Amino acid sequence: MSGYLALKVLILDDEPFMRMLLSEMLSNLGLTQITAYENGTEALAYINSPDNAVDLILLDINMPGMDGIEFVRHLANCSYHGSLILISGEDERMLQTAEKLVKTHNINILGHLQKPVSSKELSGLLKKWLPSWLNESSPQTRKIYSAEEIQIAISNKEFVNYYQPQINVKTGKVVGVEALARWQHPQDGTVFPDQFIQIAEANGLIDDLTYLVIDTAFSQTSIWQNYSLDLRVSVNISMANLASLNFVDYLAKAVNVAGIMSSDIVLEVTETQLMKHLSNSLEVLGRLRLKRFGLSIDDFGTGYSSFALLRAIPFNELKVDRGFVHGVASNDTLRAIYNASLSVAQQLDMQVVAEGVEDWDDWNFLRNSTCNVAQGYFIAKPMPADKIHDWIHDWEANIENFMHSSS
Repeated sequence: MSGYLALKVLILDDEPFMRMLLSEMLSNLGLTQITAYENGTEALAYINSPDNAVDLILLDINMPGMDGIEFVRHLANCSYHGSLILISGEDERMLQTAEKLVKTHNINILGHLQKPVSSKELSGLLKKWLPSWLNESSPQTRKIYSAEEIQIAISNKEFVNYYQPQINVKTGKVVGVEALARWQHPQDGTVFPDQFIQIAEANGLIDDLTYLVIDTAFSQTSIWQNYSLDLRVSVNISMANLASLNFVDYLAKAVNVAGIMSSDIVLEVTETQLMKHLSNSLEVLGRLRLKRFGLSIDDFGTGYSSFALLRAIPFNELKVDRGFVHGVASNDTLRAIYNASLSVAQQLDMQVVAEGVEDWDDWNFLRNSTCNVAQGYFIAKPMPADKIHDWIHDWEANIENFMHSSS
């Protein structure tokens, strides 16, 4: 029996015909616990009753009175832990905006459907449903760590690097990897960056953490080179690192200790906080380019000052954010932003890396664009350093079939 058949579903739509149609579709798909309301006030009263657990809401976003967007805010305020499917006759961009809003409220969203709703598409979204305790967006699954815990972990070298391969889009050859920090917590297992980076930045620990990541990545680069693996290694640095004028000297010494060239390293910069020490940052980044380190502007298109940074800083690589890559083949808005990013990079003679390549459609679109390098789960998930050599061997053994199939 499919896991979603026991779902308790609430339909919220002001049109009687749509409530009837959706109820019938759900019944035909095997669901039996279905409730329907025509306005948000009544639906919220039902959801807030302790006797009425709701696993999934099918929500029309355009309704008189309380519209679907306002309804989502009320859902967040009452700590709704179920999932949502948005349904509307509005255009695709409006639905995407509504989806983005749902995600900012940490409510799990399975997707959206445009009217007239297809039973097949509805069934496809239902199959994505998971219990709330398995959803990454569910707040109760995320542990909050203290600065003291992170400091101890840095001292104990509990942070390790995973590496995600980067592929030349035209040839399929492996050209580099991105180093991604992971916390090997003694009790909690693998902890991901979104649970420790901001805490480290806010508590003056980001330099120590970055130095540990850098030393490990540089040492690993040297090991790979000894095995004739010439990989360009990308390392993420915080804008907070750039406030220190000693940062350049640290990096220059680190490459010498590792016995590698600065040109083997790309430093990825994301503006995660205000550039309070702009003059220092410009000096540090300028000196890094003079020493032939690569500089990449990460998550391009997501910040307010991305273009200002391109004007002020000598970046030689642009990473298109995953939010503008996955689904680009079928989304006019994403395609416009993606193409504009490539155009800017080409005019500034910058290499383009597209991250977030998740499926064949993403890969095929990139293959027909002027993008240089691709990265994402479709190619490979981040992996420990000792897995890279075998993965590259397997990948290269299948390049011809892979490239032929994608053309």
